[in-house]
Amino acid sequence: MRTIHRSTRTTLLVAALAAASLSLTACGGGDAGAQDAGSAKTTQPAAPQTTSAAPAASATAGSGESATGTTGTTGTTGGSGTTGGSGDTTASAAPAAAKGTGGTVADAKAPVCAYGDVKITAAKADEVPTEHIVLTATNTSGRACRLLGHPLIAFGEIQTAKDVPPVAKSKPAAPVVLDPGAPAYANVRVSLGGVHEDNKVVKEFNVNLFAADGPAEGSVVVSAPAGGVAVDEAAAKTGYWTPELRNGADEF
Repeated sequence: MRTIHRSTRTTLLVAALAAASLSLTACGGGDAGAQDAGSAKTTQPAAPQTTSAAPAASATAGSGESATGTTGTTGTTGGSGTTGGSGDTTASAAPAAAKGTGGTVADAKAPVCAYGDVKITAAKADEVPTEHIVLTATNTSGRACRLLGHPLIAFGEIQTAKDVPPVAKSKPAAPVVLDPGAPAYANVRVSLGGVHEDNKVVKEFNVNLFAADGPAEGSVVVSAPAGGVAVDEAAAKTGYWTPELRNGADEF
């Protein structure tokens, strides 16, 4: 009977030990699971770090966009801005150059009218008695030309005729450039009016033009108005060539 009780006690002890071992194993597994869960919990905050890294990437991308934006703006400012500025200057200068200097440049390039480039006619002024005639020079050359100074008039033989002096106040401020077919005028005093012993009847006379360096070679023979004109060479004066006769400037 004692032997049986010992065997039973031994069996119970082994069973208790096995149960304790299983309990410890279970507890160990639970602790391991808890540790794994803890590790997972500890590792879990790393995800926000990854998420927080995304804004960094966005910030980097933003910097890239800023850089691109700066480059784009610089390109626009440096390209179209600078070019636009030059264009505006040229355009503002271009309108100042055309209006301010274009005419002068065109005038400077136009050749001087020679006696063969113009047709000169004479007409009596609308007055009684006749004291003035009006010379008209029409450009027949087919191109623009500059008419310089005043007509060089000889009422008689060119070699012996007295020079007819110009009237300074009639000199125009701008060059006289004649387009093809365009006229210029010169008012000429031929006498003081009335009958004078020094008057002579002139039916034709010579008109010469100025070249750039002085009187041009050659002259035009101009027919006097019908019936001729009475000329007093001592009183004769001429105005400058002008695109139109002006009150005051061409009255003398």
